Amino acid sequence: MADIRVNNLNLWYADFQALINVNAHFTQKQITAMIGPSGCGKSTLLRVFNRMNDLIEGVRINGQVLIDSENIISEKTDLISLRKKVGMVFQRPNPFPLSIYENIAFGQRVHAESLTKLQLDEIVEDSLKSVLLWDELKDKLNKSALTLSLEQKQRLCVARLIAVKPEILLMDEPCSTLDPQATSRIEELMRELKHNYTIIIVTHNMQQAARVSDDTGFMLLGELVEFGKTQNIFTSPKDKRTEDYITGRYG
Repeated sequence: MADIRVNNLNLWYADFQALINVNAHFTQKQITAMIGPSGCGKSTLLRVFNRMNDLIEGVRINGQVLIDSENIISEKTDLISLRKKVGMVFQRPNPFPLSIYENIAFGQRVHAESLTKLQLDEIVEDSLKSVLLWDELKDKLNKSALTLSLEQKQRLCVARLIAVKPEILLMDEPCSTLDPQATSRIEELMRELKHNYTIIIVTHNMQQAARVSDDTGFMLLGELVEFGKTQNIFTSPKDKRTEDYITGRYG
C-alpha cells in the first residue's frame, strides 16, 4: 500500500508560483485532509499526485513526489500506470453517460487484458459492494448512471476507481454538492475505505476535516504552513496563521 512523500515541491503556472517549497508525508491507510482558503494551493497539490496539472499549459514543477519511492515528477513516469494507482474523485460527480454496469466496467476495458463476462460481473459486484451500493442497484445495472441521486453518483465514481484497484484515492471537495445526510454517508464510506486505501481529501469544511481525517495540512498562499495529527492541528496549532484560520479570524 502506497504512501506519498513530498520533498521541496514547487509549482508555477507561467510566472505565478502556486506551490512554494512544500514538504509532507501522507501516511498509508490514513485519511489526510487539506484545508485552507480558496486559492491557497490545496487542489493544485492534490492534482500533482496524479499529474493532472500536466494538462495545463505553462506549468513548471520541481522537487520530489515519491510514491513507492519512485519520483512521479520524472519525465519517465508512465502516466497511465500512475493514474491507475492514484485515482481521483471530483467536486461534482461525473459518471459517464453509460449504464451503471458500463461505468464500472469502463476502467477494466481500458486497463485490463480481455476479461470474461463472468469476471467483469464479479468486478462490478465487488466494486459496488465496496461503496455500499450493490443492494440498491443490483437490479438496475442496465439503467443509465445519470438517473442516480447525487450521492449515488458520487459513490459510483468511487466504485469506478476501485474497480481498477488503485492504492491512493484523491478526493477534491467530494461532498460540496451534497446535503448533510448524504455528506454523513460519504464520510462514513471514507472511514471504511481507509482500511484499504491511502486517502487525501481537500475540503473547505473544517468540521468535516476534524470528523474524518487522521492528519491535516493547512495551506496558505501556496505554502504548507502546518501539517500534523488532526487533533493537534485543531486543538493546539503551532503556527498563529493556522490558529487564526481555524478560529475564523482569517479566511
